[in-house]
Amino acid sequence: MELKSIALILFVLMYIVMILKSDWKLYAIWIVAIAFVALGIIKRNPFYILSVVNWNVLMMIGGTMLVVYFFIESKMPNLLADIILDKCKNVMWVIILMSLFSGAVSAFIDNVATVLMIAPVGLAICKKLDISPVSMLLSIAVSSNLQGAATLVGDTTSIMLGDYADMNFMEFFWMNGRPGIFWAVELGALMTVPVMMILFHKYTQPVEAGKKTEVKEMFPTIALCGIVVCLIIASFIPNTPSVINGAICMTIAVICVLYDYVKKREKLNIIHAFASVDIETLLVLCGLFVVIRGITDVGLIDDAASLIVNAGGNNLFVLYTIIVWGSVLFSAFIDNIPYVATMLPILTSITALLGIEPYVLYFGLLTGATLGGNITPIGASANITAVGMLKKGGHDVSFGDFMKIGLPFTLVAATTGYLFIWIFWH
Repeated sequence: MELKSIALILFVLMYIVMILKSDWKLYAIWIVAIAFVALGIIKRNPFYILSVVNWNVLMMIGGTMLVVYFFIESKMPNLLADIILDKCKNVMWVIILMSLFSGAVSAFIDNVATVLMIAPVGLAICKKLDISPVSMLLSIAVSSNLQGAATLVGDTTSIMLGDYADMNFMEFFWMNGRPGIFWAVELGALMTVPVMMILFHKYTQPVEAGKKTEVKEMFPTIALCGIVVCLIIASFIPNTPSVINGAICMTIAVICVLYDYVKKREKLNIIHAFASVDIETLLVLCGLFVVIRGITDVGLIDDAASLIVNAGGNNLFVLYTIIVWGSVLFSAFIDNIPYVATMLPILTSITALLGIEPYVLYFGLLTGATLGGNITPIGASANITAVGMLKKGGHDVSFGDFMKIGLPFTLVAATTGYLFIWIFWH
């Protein structure tokens, strides 16, 4: 049996195990990753294996988790929770507002960083109201993924498209006399509000903040805001290192650790800070990076991309439809970064043959590939992070639990973006 077939079988088995037994997720991923190396599906060169891991993402998550620990300790999430509770009449509107807030932040910084920043506020709200945080955190995660494609700096795939198509920051808003992908994404986000009203209509418990929480320390909040500002600034600097975002998050995390120790001289608090880093989530992502590179190296990603394009033929509408919905499907199960990287040159070739501008297919690809990750709990790094945070708090989330929220979000938002882009760009 050829390596491509073996890789496909192992990849499918890995997902079956994760769907049926979510507790075995880490083991399933790492067994397949090790098998890929042992069988030669991925090169057995240690330096190559290390190179396929996205250290930028891992450093961003690890660094932000450290800063978030001090952010939580400062009681700022509790104060923000009080403010949000003051603005809402019941739990349903609290969840909706938190979701929209997460999406707005995610349009300008990485989705994972957004979840790590907003989730503590959601957890503080749920603790104050004595309700399960599952719906809140999953809504924050999927909304974060949804709006990542809105701007050049919101998601890795957006950065890839901007670099490939030579698009600047403003062209995501307005390009060639037409509204850019920002408006397609934002309209999709707006359309998810009725979805959330239906999903969470039973959450009618009234809310009130009561006495405002007193914040103990402002520095962690300044540090988190510093991460946001630095990530945005870095996105405008050309030719930055590939790990620039991770380096920013880690540097600010180190500053937070040093500041806390110098001020309090409490080694135990520093130990607790490092213990708060979710190692399981980082290991899950590490394993997935190896597995995805394995199926990419044997050509499975190329095959999937070619299958989508070939099915469209010379009919632009059929091709566009297949690109969007095929991307939604594939991105629910595989990392959208290698998929988008593979598809961009293929779409360029196809549109050159058809003699048309490629932007309608570029934007369709980005819409489908970004939103598709919302269908499953392992379709996007932000989802993995949110589920990991819930598990750490004693709340296990199955594939079914996640899809009850992720699937309606995806269908409504993707359909809205699909129609908007076709109307303005075909």
